Amino acid sequence: MKVDYPTLAATIASLTEGETDEVALMATVACEVHHSDDRFDWTGFYRVVGPELLKIGPYQGGHGCLVIPFSRGVCGAAARTGEVQLVPDVEAFPGHIACSSSTRSEIVLPVFGKGGRLIGVFDIDSDLPAAFTEEDSDGLSTILDSVFGGL
Repeated sequence: MKVDYPTLAATIASLTEGETDEVALMATVACEVHHSDDRFDWTGFYRVVGPELLKIGPYQGGHGCLVIPFSRGVCGAAARTGEVQLVPDVEAFPGHIACSSSTRSEIVLPVFGKGGRLIGVFDIDSDLPAAFTEEDSDGLSTILDSVFGGL
């Protein structure tokens, strides 16, 4: 099953219409995205909770790391640079944090609110190598912008 981004975006827009609570929105997005594609083994948010610091937010899948500094891992790189991290082989990523030994590839997208404020990052792990593409990056970025861009 491969995700149909236009349909997923419409579903999430319908479910989140009028909601402004960040955690409620994160929980809904994580659930809907996670169940939209068999490649997605862990799907969730890390929230900015202090200077250069992420803490786990709503997610689907096994346990995640509780705290990630901006200086470490793929999630930290996305938060630090404000750019999507598309990692086909996590073993080749310098400083990768292995929250799960089965993870082979990862995509992490920065999540911005109103005025470019960094809210957190959206992290998806896959047990398959090179599981993510630019299509995923574009589709997920569009969804995140529509859900969180006005907060």
